[in-house]
Amino acid sequence: MQSETRQCQNCKKDFVIEPDDFAFYEKMKVPAPTWCPECRLQRRFAWRNEWKLMRKKDIHGKEIFSMYHEDSPVKILEVAEWYSDSWDPMEYGKEYDFSKSFFEQFKELLHQVPLMSRPLINPIRSDFSSNATEPKDCYLCFAASYIENCAYSIWGAKSKDIVDCYIFNESELCYDCVDITKCYKTLFSVSCEDCNEVVFSKNCVGCNNCFGCINLKNKSYHIFNEPCSKEKYAEKLKEFGISSRKNIETLRQQAIDFWIKFPNKYIHGRHNQDVSGNYIYNSKNSKHCWRLVGGENLKYCQNFTVGPAKDSYDHSNFGNGSELIYESLGVGKGVYDVAFSSLSFGSVSNLRYCFGCLQNSSFLFGCIGLRNKQYCILNKRYTKEEYEALVPKIIAHMNEMPYIDKKGCVYKYGEFFPTEMSPTAYNESFAQDFFPLTKKEVEEQGFVWREQKNKEFNATKSSPELPDYIKDVDDSILKEVISCPHAGKCEHECNGVFKITKQELQFYKKLNIPLPQTCQNCRHYARFAWRNPPKLWHRSCMRPGCTNEFETSYAPDRPEIVYCESCYQQEVA
Repeated sequence: MQSETRQCQNCKKDFVIEPDDFAFYEKMKVPAPTWCPECRLQRRFAWRNEWKLMRKKDIHGKEIFSMYHEDSPVKILEVAEWYSDSWDPMEYGKEYDFSKSFFEQFKELLHQVPLMSRPLINPIRSDFSSNATEPKDCYLCFAASYIENCAYSIWGAKSKDIVDCYIFNESELCYDCVDITKCYKTLFSVSCEDCNEVVFSKNCVGCNNCFGCINLKNKSYHIFNEPCSKEKYAEKLKEFGISSRKNIETLRQQAIDFWIKFPNKYIHGRHNQDVSGNYIYNSKNSKHCWRLVGGENLKYCQNFTVGPAKDSYDHSNFGNGSELIYESLGVGKGVYDVAFSSLSFGSVSNLRYCFGCLQNSSFLFGCIGLRNKQYCILNKRYTKEEYEALVPKIIAHMNEMPYIDKKGCVYKYGEFFPTEMSPTAYNESFAQDFFPLTKKEVEEQGFVWREQKNKEFNATKSSPELPDYIKDVDDSILKEVISCPHAGKCEHECNGVFKITKQELQFYKKLNIPLPQTCQNCRHYARFAWRNPPKLWHRSCMRPGCTNEFETSYAPDRPEIVYCESCYQQEVA
């Protein structure tokens, strides 16, 4: 079979389908895509609220925290009640109606069956977290698995005592970091691995007691890449005074100015074989992937923090123990043969067009919120023989009577759910983070935009009034409502105010670092700016004399120096 170039029906740009791609689609018994990889990713992300919590009334009229806006047409239940036997999603089951398109019928069911207010698996004292697997004693943590005693952190796994971090794995006692793996007591650092007690460092591996360093490997007691004695290091660290907020901001800028002089490897990743993308570790034969740990034979996949994940395409978020997944979102923990589905996890298999189906469910088509169920269509149970006879008829009907969205895109069998049907508004979704649109652009495309209601908080203390040193802070701070200096007017969804919890105060005192001076949303977006996007550009190595070319997530207009693997390894200390 030959490669084919096709035109994306959404953006009208050309994209290529390779012979291996066709082989995968044949294995999954699905048609080849009609949307390009980037448009497919944007469409999936539009169905996920990654980290925003809002207040919404449940089906009993009680206001609870939810991932869904109060104006979203879906119904919700608190997490514990959703998992309980107090209700039965099968009661909402309906016969398939061949006079309507499949997606119209799915939308009707989506607005009837109560959804889990916040997707969580076995949470322990982590009521204000979401999209998480077995979080314990965590506060405002999202998209994480097996973390403990963490706060204000996103995209982590197998870690504990983490605050204000973004992309972290197997780490402990770390603060204000981006992309760290197997690190301990690492502060204000980016893309470090196997590091202990490093501060303001970037791209370091196997280092300890390093400050302001970049591109070091297996080094100890270095300051801005210069070696020093253990005694001199301790003396300089005291002189730097990172227990002071004012000093921290000065040192942060000094480190950034130092880092920019050094090359970056075209990809963040280690222990890989035949991969492309970024933030990839311990993986092989995985192409155009982003943030991947333990992947094999994957393509166009994103955000798998706990392996293994294998033999899948266009699979975003979660992925733990998954195989043969296509065009799905938030699917993982022992899943097999799932396509066009979202938020379905826990040993599920043979699912098509399902949302929120869990726990040993299999052979479901167009179902919502089912657990331990088999052979169901639109939440109605059938015998195995009836199911196997009806599903091909529905697929044929989807092709004969497709859904057409407001842009004119045609949705036959093989397309993920239409963005305009998402229970999450575009500006609340993960898509807005990576594919930002204005309100006008969102509405022109037929998507939903929802404004957040203005919050009225009376600040009792302004951030400039906060003590510069943590030693001058006592428990009275826990009662204060602190104003964020951005005053809700920045472009980062500023909360306007924030509070200090007992958990984080103990953390700051333990590390002897000062209180933050901006709200958690503003802090998140400051870290978010350090990540590379899930997109690749074809570039050449910037080392003089090298002619190697590669695909990298460093855009051509970025200021960093970017090297190929060989040149980078020659320069790393």
